[in-house]
Amino acid sequence: MTDYGRGHGSEPWNPQDPLYGDQGWTAHQTQQGQVPYGGDPQQYQHPLDPQHQDLQYQQQAQFQQEYAQQYQQQPQYADQQQQAYAMQHAQGQQLQQQPSYDGQGQAQGWDGVHEQQYVAAVQTDPYAGADPYAQQSATVYPGEAPDLYATPEAFPPPTPPGRRHLEPDPAEAEEEPEESPLPVGGGADGDEPVPGGRRAGRGKGGKKKQKKRSGTACLVAAVVIAAVVGGGGYYGYGYLKDRFGATEDFAGEGTDETVDVEIPKNAGLGQMGRILKEAGVVASAQAFVDAANANPKGKSIQPGIYPLKKKMSGTAAVALMVDPSKLAVITIPEGARNADVYKMIDKKLGKPDGTTREIAARESKNLGLPAWAASNPKVMDPLEGFLYPMRYDLKKDSTPESLLKQMVKNASDKYAELGVEGKAKELNLENPLQVITVASLVNAEGKNHDDFRKMAEVVYNRLKKTNDVTNQKLQFDSTYNYIKGQSEINFNLKEAQAFDHPYNTHFVKGLPPGPIDNPGLDALTATLNPDHGGWMFFVSVDGNKTTFTKTYDEHLKLVAEFQERQAQKKNGG
Repeated sequence: MTDYGRGHGSEPWNPQDPLYGDQGWTAHQTQQGQVPYGGDPQQYQHPLDPQHQDLQYQQQAQFQQEYAQQYQQQPQYADQQQQAYAMQHAQGQQLQQQPSYDGQGQAQGWDGVHEQQYVAAVQTDPYAGADPYAQQSATVYPGEAPDLYATPEAFPPPTPPGRRHLEPDPAEAEEEPEESPLPVGGGADGDEPVPGGRRAGRGKGGKKKQKKRSGTACLVAAVVIAAVVGGGGYYGYGYLKDRFGATEDFAGEGTDETVDVEIPKNAGLGQMGRILKEAGVVASAQAFVDAANANPKGKSIQPGIYPLKKKMSGTAAVALMVDPSKLAVITIPEGARNADVYKMIDKKLGKPDGTTREIAARESKNLGLPAWAASNPKVMDPLEGFLYPMRYDLKKDSTPESLLKQMVKNASDKYAELGVEGKAKELNLENPLQVITVASLVNAEGKNHDDFRKMAEVVYNRLKKTNDVTNQKLQFDSTYNYIKGQSEINFNLKEAQAFDHPYNTHFVKGLPPGPIDNPGLDALTATLNPDHGGWMFFVSVDGNKTTFTKTYDEHLKLVAEFQERQAQKKNGG
C-alpha cells in the first residue's frame, strides 16, 4: 500500500489528489479522441500554487508543438506509440512519489525538488492536454482519432464532472417540496431532468401522491363496476323473462274504456306492440307480435290512429287493426266531389248528416282559400276542387273545420308547387280557377294518365273559337251528373241538352263556373301538359277503355257501337 491508500491495482484516485482527472475539466476541452495539435492548448491549473500556472502553460504548449513536429516526422506510428506508453509509465512512477495532502488541500513536504519532478513529469507526458476519456486506435492515420460515441449502438459520452449530481440523503429527500409545476426538461434553477420527467430527489414524494391517486381510482372503478353489474343483472333478468318466460296477455275484447293509439309510419310489429302496451291496450308487446305473426294480414297494418279498448288480447287488437275501416283516417279519392267528402267527415267524426256541409258553406272564406278561388260568383261550392285528395289521420281533437282547413291548405300548396297561376295564360285560360276546372273534367271523364292527357286535348280543342263541330260546347255528361248529384251513364240526352244551368256543358258554351270534383295529381299534370294529338271526340264503348277520334264521322261510328252494346245489356244479351 502506498501513502495514497491504494496499491498498484485499479482502485480510483483519491479525490484530494492534485492530478485527479475531474479537477482539470474545463469548458475548453477538445473533442474526444483528438489531440489538439493545432488548436488552443489545454491549461492545467495547479490547485495549490497559482504562480506556476503560466510557467506550466508555456512548457506544455512548447512540448505539444515539439511533439507534433516529431510525430509528423516519424515514419512508423508503432514506435511512436511505444515511446508514448514508456513516457506515460514514467509519469505514473513520478506520480506515485508525489507527497500526500491534508484535508485542507495543503501540500505536506512540498519543496523545489518535488516541484521540478512534477514539471518534468508534465513535460515528458506525450498526452498532456488530450481528453483523458479518449482512446486512440492503432489503425488510424497520424493526426486523426475516431469518435467512439458517433455510432448508434455506442453508449452516450460521459457527463462532465462539474455537472454530475449525487443522490440526496433520504432525510433531505423527505423535506423536498412536491413536484415543480415547471415543464419537464429544465426548471428555473437549471437542474437537469431525469428519466421519467421528474427531477433528482423528488421520487419519494411523487410515489406517495401516486399511491393516494391509485387508491381513489380503485374506489371509483369498484363503484362503476358494481353499478354496471347491478344494472346489467336487472336488465338481463327482464330480457330473460320476456324472452323465455310465459307471454303475458289479456283475454277477450277489452273493457268499455276506449283510447286512441297512433301508429307512426314505418313502425315495425315490435314498436307497435310497445306503443299498445304503454297505452294499456295489450299486456305485453310480445303478445301483440305473436298474434300479428299468426294473422295472415298481420304485417299489413297501416300507420294511423286506431280507437282501441283497454286490456285487449293480442289477437283482438290485431283483428281490429287489420280492418281498414277501423282505422281513424279519412282517405279522399281522386276525383271525389265535395258532397261525398262532407259525408265521410260526418261519419268518421260521428257528426249528424249535413254538419260538415253547413260548416263549409258558412266558413268557406275562413278556411284558407287562395284569392283567385272566388273569381266566379256562379260557383256552386267555393271549396269544390280545394279538398285535396289524400289520406288524413284523425286525432282526438279533430273537427270538421280543422279537417277542411288541412285539405284546403294541401290543395293550395300543391297548386302553388305546380305553378298553376303562371300556366293559365299559356293554356289560353282566363284564370287559375279554370285550370282546376279543366283538371276536374279530365279526372271525371278519363280512366288513367294517358286518357287524362288526351282528354285535356279534347277540352282545349273544343274551347277554341274555330270549333264549328260542337260550337265550343264541351258536351260532357259529367257536368250534367254533377248538377243532378248522380253518376249515370244512361240518361235522357234531349233532356240534358234542354236543361238550362251554368254547369250543364250540354246547354252552355265553354267551361262551367268552377270545378266539379277534386282532381288528383295525375289529372293536374295532364292538364298542364296535354297530348297535342288533335283529338276532338271520345267514347267508351265497353265502359273500360276510352277511344279518342279526331273527326265527327269516326265519333258517330263509335257512338252507334256504344248504343248497340247498351241495348244488348238491357235485353240480357
